[in-house]
Amino acid sequence: MLAQRVATALVLLALWLPTLWMHDPWPFMGLTLILVSAAAWEWARLNGVVAGGAWGIVVVLVLTCLLLALTPAFGETGAAWWFAAAAWLVGGISVLRLGPDGWGRLPRLPRVVVGLLMLGVAWWALAQARIVGVNYLLSVLCVVWMADIAAYFGGRAFGRRKLAPTISPGKSWEGVLSGMLGVLLLAAL
Repeated sequence: MLAQRVATALVLLALWLPTLWMHDPWPFMGLTLILVSAAAWEWARLNGVVAGGAWGIVVVLVLTCLLLALTPAFGETGAAWWFAAAAWLVGGISVLRLGPDGWGRLPRLPRVVVGLLMLGVAWWALAQARIVGVNYLLSVLCVVWMADIAAYFGGRAFGRRKLAPTISPGKSWEGVLSGMLGVLLLAAL
């Protein structure tokens, strides 16, 4: 599993790094849109959408993101970010309360739409971070990478108490603590 993660990361870095340092943010935005589109296709398939419908969902996501990026107000994000943060908070709490079995009982359309909205917001956040600057984008990504790496290795080494066994059996509370400590160490450095 670790070898597969490392190989995937190296391939993505080989594609991603050249777009990061280009003066124009569009190559980076285009590549991230392709990656988010792959996630949208997978999300649709996980929610029982047949292959043709999944490709239709990808097209809708791509066109919506491109239209958003081409609007003059694309860089004005204040209220939209507060709305997105509130939606993540309320949605996250709601999904956790439903549990793994409850999510599948919800109608398919709202599940697919919520996933697409969140993927669109994730792309929008990456695009905005790149527009702000490469240093800003890398600082945000380094926090995420450190949390993931420290949680993975800390959980493997010390993990005893399961975090959410029915959702993700490999995650542990010790991994959560390791991820938090890794981010604090990065911040101190």
